[in-house]
Amino acid sequence: MSETNTSTEAHDEPGRYEIRIKGHLDDQWAAWFEGLTISPEDNGDTLLSGPVVDQAALHGLLRKVRDIGTPLISINRVKPDQVDQPDVKQSNSQQGEKR
Repeated sequence: MSETNTSTEAHDEPGRYEIRIKGHLDDQWAAWFEGLTISPEDNGDTLLSGPVVDQAALHGLLRKVRDIGTPLISINRVKPDQVDQPDVKQSNSQQGEKR
C-alpha cells in the first residue's frame, strides 16, 4: 500500500519558493516568471525566488521552466523562519560554537 502524507503543512497556502535552474537568465524574464526575483549565480545557475500563491501556480512556473528548455536543478519551499537568513549552513556552524 502507499503511504498517506499526514503532514500538517498546508500545501495550498501561499509560500516562498526557490527554484534553481541551469544557465543564466537575465531580468527580462521577470515578467514571464510572474515577478520572481532572478539571481544569476557564479556557478552558471539561476535562482528564481519569491512568493508563490499555491500549488497550481507552482506547477505553472515549472511548466514555464520546461517551456524555455532549461534544466531544472531543484525546488525548495523556504520556511518563514529561513527567509532573510544568510546561509543555513553558516547558522548551524555558529550554533555549534555556542555549545
